[in-house]
Amino acid sequence: MTVLILTREQDVTADLVVAQLNRTGVPVVRVDPADLPGQVALSGEYVHGSFRGHLSAGGRLVSMSGLRSVWLRRPGVPATRTAEPSAWLTEESSQALYGMLRGTGARWMNDPDAARRARHKPWQLRHAQACGLPVPATLITTFPQVARDFAERFPDLVVKPVSGTHPQEPPRTVPTSRIAPDTDFAAVAFGPTLLQRRIAKTADLRLTVVGDRVLAARKAVPSDAHPDEVDVRYAASTAPWQPVDVPARTATAVHSYLRGAELAYGAFDFVEDADGIWWFLECNQSGQFGFVEMDTGQPIARTIADWLAREEPEAGPRRTGRIRATP
Repeated sequence: MTVLILTREQDVTADLVVAQLNRTGVPVVRVDPADLPGQVALSGEYVHGSFRGHLSAGGRLVSMSGLRSVWLRRPGVPATRTAEPSAWLTEESSQALYGMLRGTGARWMNDPDAARRARHKPWQLRHAQACGLPVPATLITTFPQVARDFAERFPDLVVKPVSGTHPQEPPRTVPTSRIAPDTDFAAVAFGPTLLQRRIAKTADLRLTVVGDRVLAARKAVPSDAHPDEVDVRYAASTAPWQPVDVPARTATAVHSYLRGAELAYGAFDFVEDADGIWWFLECNQSGQFGFVEMDTGQPIARTIADWLAREEPEAGPRRTGRIRATP
């Protein structure tokens, strides 16, 4: 039985998992849907009440009935590397590929529809609230006056993109930034703007959840850090990520989040305040983890590989007491 990984050609995060699967002898095929049709080919036959499908990539032919799992990591858009790309060919290729894969019975990390829904930041915030996770006061608006009123109630704000990375090639990360006190907010009329109360944080937290396993890491914020350094990706701190225990209440809420989102994998970002409260910021359904594994030694790649290689679905998550970080 084969593991299928759908991702772009350059993906170091996927490389880490492929190495683990190769080490254990689990067959794995890596495909970028952007190469379909062309370097990637497929065929599906529906005859006499049965389905037979095949996928060809990198000189290998794989039977779709032999797939044990599919990792939807960071796939390219189907048919974008063809000689004459078009919206029509993209839709045709997408329907063919994902439609066939859905009929295989393979386990998904994560289901395409669930992953698409889970990308929406407004949905994440409401779902996190429903699961009992603390969420900083947030506003998404195109009304300048509403933004001004929000800033009066919460004078210390940050601004961040609603959708995440900017869709250029390669994608460009847009940092979270602190709002100046004298901001007029007239510009929010030109596009949805996400404003959020800044949490005076003592640490950044990353919870990588794979099935029923939580691997948590904490990066302390220096006491002399500038309050404008709100985005951990651009902070000057050289403090390493370290394994951390997860409060039972947070672990329960995180598992509830993934069940409700119908996800098998999620990379959760939290910040911790001086009172020890873990504030939810977002959950990336295909988030990277190599930087955490490098600092902490936590076996995240191996945990994902084990999930993908497993033949049978796992039992429900065990959530008793305090969850300890995996060594």
